[in-house]
Amino acid sequence: MVSATVNTVRNVVGIVGNIISLFLFLSPVPTFVQIVKKGSVEQYSPVPYLATLINCMVWVLFGLPMVHPHSMLVVTINGTGTAIEFVYIALFLFYSDKKKRLKVVLGVLVELIFVVVVTVLVLTLLHTTKQRSLVVGIICILFNVMMYVAPLSVMKLVITTKSVEYMPFFLSLGSFGNGVAWFTYSFLPFDEFIAIPNGLGTMFSMAQLLLYGCYYRSTQRIKAARQQQLGSKGELDMSEVVVSGDSRKITGTMTLQNGRHGGSEIYGT
Repeated sequence: MVSATVNTVRNVVGIVGNIISLFLFLSPVPTFVQIVKKGSVEQYSPVPYLATLINCMVWVLFGLPMVHPHSMLVVTINGTGTAIEFVYIALFLFYSDKKKRLKVVLGVLVELIFVVVVTVLVLTLLHTTKQRSLVVGIICILFNVMMYVAPLSVMKLVITTKSVEYMPFFLSLGSFGNGVAWFTYSFLPFDEFIAIPNGLGTMFSMAQLLLYGCYYRSTQRIKAARQQQLGSKGELDMSEVVVSGDSRKITGTMTLQNGRHGGSEIYGT
């Protein structure tokens, strides 16, 4: 009876985890809306999306019945995540400059080759689900931690500029919710391969949210100052136009006066 109850709770938590994970995968949408509007990726980093892509692909492998049985919820959400990340990376490539585009393409190729090689080796050289779960599980832990750590790559930029403009808030918030849900799921029953990376992920995501809170107000001040500077520049440009226009009027008047009265009356002697 207890086992059936635990299994039911596990499935419910797993479904909740799927929903939160889906929000995590969709959390960069506002960022990409801005990228599309501006027509450039600016200082946004492709690292979080590349890290999430490789993480999703190895977890799909982990959740396959021939690797780690009874993990279909792991397969469904990570399969969905893989598709979504490919869309993000395609947009990133489209709006990047040539140098950054080449790096992203090479990164994706390396990840695809890695996953294919691991899949072939695991399914051909290891003959039990226990062995396959151990090897793929360790790989999943590494890449899951990388996914959670990836957004930290912009922390130096945040601290240096005192601005969180290029650290996506919803990605950090989604990562935190995702970590909490799957960390809970890993205890029903205990699964160290899911518990370790999601426990660490929860802490990393919390650090990102704390950093966001620390620099949110300074970011707003920087944005306001930037808007004010742009406004002042516009006013300056208009003043220059007016002054230039007045100068032309003055010059015309002086020319007219010169024609009527002579140069000595205009300039004085």
